[in-house]
Amino acid sequence: MTFADMNLRDQRVVLLGGTSGIGLATAHAALAMGASVIVVSSRGQRVAEAVSRLGERASGYTVDLNEQSAVSGLFERIGPFDHLVYSAGDALQTGPLAGMDLDAVRRVFDVRVFGAIAAVKQATPYLRPGGSVVLTGGVASLRPQRGWVALASACSAMEGLVRALAVELAPIRVNLVSPGLVRTPLWANMPDAEREALFAASGDALPVGYVAEANDVAHAYLYLMTNRYATGQTVVVDGGGVLV
Repeated sequence: MTFADMNLRDQRVVLLGGTSGIGLATAHAALAMGASVIVVSSRGQRVAEAVSRLGERASGYTVDLNEQSAVSGLFERIGPFDHLVYSAGDALQTGPLAGMDLDAVRRVFDVRVFGAIAAVKQATPYLRPGGSVVLTGGVASLRPQRGWVALASACSAMEGLVRALAVELAPIRVNLVSPGLVRTPLWANMPDAEREALFAASGDALPVGYVAEANDVAHAYLYLMTNRYATGQTVVVDGGGVLV
């Protein structure tokens, strides 16, 4: 395989959670590499807006990723494709364990972990030879903060899941992108001033000197889709955050 071959020309990429944030940025990047993209979200308006922004080589579906029958039906409609990207996630649930609602913790796992497992299960029969799966974790597994019990647990679960899937689904390649702090709608629950103060302070502390935009992280998904020798790996894209 040459560097000239490392593109997505004439390939189909399905992005679950592909209508905003990192997922949408990855959809744009895949299009730039020649792919056609299918974006999926539980919110119909987001799907319509994303498809409009992405253009003629994009299509979309509105699906509740917690409903296994709906996910199964989604892949039946899509048919054969080449790469699955899973970046779905609700707004971040943080807070001390003592006051934590366990139902809220379960919802974090429902979307980020169980949703990913269900999606891979239903997608696998439709993945073409040479295909790949790229899931999403986070550096909370490596350097958790106070109040991150739910998030750190879910991110850690994703790392073990990817290694197990890489063995079980071979030769389909399965990898994980583990982002650090990124400016995405996941932080929308925070008051604007508090969120911007967090980004400013965190950016100053990072070796790279700034907090990532979604485009900065999207490159990692493209790398894992096009590198045919990478499987079972976690690629950390955090601006050096785990080092400081």
